[in-house]
Amino acid sequence: MTAGTISAKWSTWAPYVQSVLRVAAAAMFILFGTTKLFAFPAGVPPNGGTVPLMSQIGLGAILEVFGGGLLLVGLFTRPVAFLLAGEMAVAYFQFHAPKAFWPTLNGGVPAALYCFIWLYFSAAGAGPWSLDARRAK
Repeated sequence: MTAGTISAKWSTWAPYVQSVLRVAAAAMFILFGTTKLFAFPAGVPPNGGTVPLMSQIGLGAILEVFGGGLLLVGLFTRPVAFLLAGEMAVAYFQFHAPKAFWPTLNGGVPAALYCFIWLYFSAAGAGPWSLDARRAK
């Protein structure tokens, strides 16, 4: 097998890797919400508790848990991903950017990265391993 053949075969897996990225990113994203809502796997620092449900951070946590769940299974991926990209943009500019310019210094790397990951899925869709793909058939 030549390098060109391997590269050509690997590129045919791109849609499936897209689905794997969606599932992995959504599973980790859900944990941000469960930390805030249920103190799982750990509570919100400094005391390890939860956030008030009827607050801006509580609303964000609800979006993270339920929106992340929809993305995990790939249901309504495009609109949900677009909504979550917006949530992450707000999180970055409202909570992280005022602390410092650089994302590595202001703690905003996850928010910025998730913003662009969800923006990608809002344009690209869920991939073949999703409920959206099953519904389309």
